[in-house]
Amino acid sequence: MTGDGAGGYLSALNSRLRFGKFVSVGVVGAACDTAVLVFLVEIVGLLEEVAVLIGIETAIVIMFLINDNWTFADEGDGDRRSWVGRLARSHAVRSGGVVTQFLVFVIIYRLLFVSLTLFGVDAWLLVAKGSGIALGMLVNYVFESLFTWQVHADS
Repeated sequence: MTGDGAGGYLSALNSRLRFGKFVSVGVVGAACDTAVLVFLVEIVGLLEEVAVLIGIETAIVIMFLINDNWTFADEGDGDRRSWVGRLARSHAVRSGGVVTQFLVFVIIYRLLFVSLTLFGVDAWLLVAKGSGIALGMLVNYVFESLFTWQVHADS
């Protein structure tokens, strides 16, 4: 690391433009994730926890592709080996956000359940999902920035 210890890490994370891009990509991922969840639960009849995990994986791949080509386009090498390495690191690094998102979903959906239906859809499913996404996104931003794209190396 070429930064100045913890200050270098914090400085690298404090990019409003990069964070804005990350959140924008997160919105796309959240929309895909939630659409997959609702489809699998409401149409297919899949168990909510299984559908959540499938939605999360779909979003991870989509968000990685967008982040790699836009949010962090100036970071990392463009060769195939580096790309595959970033994809593998992204999955490993996002595991913290996945666990966060999944646990928040289960706690809200199963333990704090409120019967709430809008337009024939289980709206509490969406409340639980949105809450998990929000907390998971914060975890993911920090870990993706530091470990997948290593933004602190340029600080």
